[in-house]
Amino acid sequence: MNIETHIRSILEEIEPSQERLKDTPARVAQSYGEFFSGYNIDISQVANKFYDSSMDDLVILKNIQFESHCEHHFVPIIGIASIGYVPNKKIIGASKLARIVDIFAHRLQLQERMTIDIGRVLESVLDAKGVGVYIEAEHFCISHRGVKKTGSKLITRYFCGILKNDQHLRKEFLDSVFTKN
Repeated sequence: MNIETHIRSILEEIEPSQERLKDTPARVAQSYGEFFSGYNIDISQVANKFYDSSMDDLVILKNIQFESHCEHHFVPIIGIASIGYVPNKKIIGASKLARIVDIFAHRLQLQERMTIDIGRVLESVLDAKGVGVYIEAEHFCISHRGVKKTGSKLITRYFCGILKNDQHLRKEFLDSVFTKN
């Protein structure tokens, strides 16, 4: 069975024999292809070009907007991610950092796992001296169903290397994340 067939079955349970919904299963299947495209992308194909650099201070890309889906309820998770790393003789293009966030966001997710996965990938591919990841997101499973607490946001963080061990550097990363400029 394919996605269209399953969606058609679900629609028949919700709203039987509605002519206006006849194209909906195909639209949902196409949407799912977009929403969950992160499963079809090999991160090594994205994070494969590095530049030699003598940079030895924090590199931060902040406010990377993303949309994901909760693996428990299939509803949206909408948020921002900020990434920082201390290079170890090589850097990666800023757009690649955003693409890495998108790859993980375009999978069914738990925000906690997504945060760790992004950090570990950056740590691995960059061989960075330290990595920090900060994610803040609204989960529709909290704001639009169940407890219905709109405006609540889940915050997750991941630190490794010198960003985990050096409080001053970790604070510098977090201060940069929260600075409005």
